[in-house]
Amino acid sequence: MTTDDAAGELACYRRTIDNLDASLLYILAERFRCTEQVGHLKAEQSMPASDTERERRQLDRLMSIANEVGLSRHFVGALMTMIVGAVVERHNEIAAGK
Repeated sequence: MTTDDAAGELACYRRTIDNLDASLLYILAERFRCTEQVGHLKAEQSMPASDTERERRQLDRLMSIANEVGLSRHFVGALMTMIVGAVVERHNEIAAGK
């Protein structure tokens, strides 16, 4: 493989990565739009912002998927901790009327 061939192949991989990164952001935005509605419902019904049992079940389910697709359980755990933390923070803000 020549340097030019390698550069072309690298550029192709990078275009794919760029598209996947954009897709991830669109998916996260949709997830947060949905959890925003959950936050409003919880606030209207005086429900707690966090549901630790639901979070545990969801993390267990996602860890199983991580195993199936070959993703690091540590990575998935850290990612979901960050996402759920942001959601719970937003739910608390909604409940406080912010």
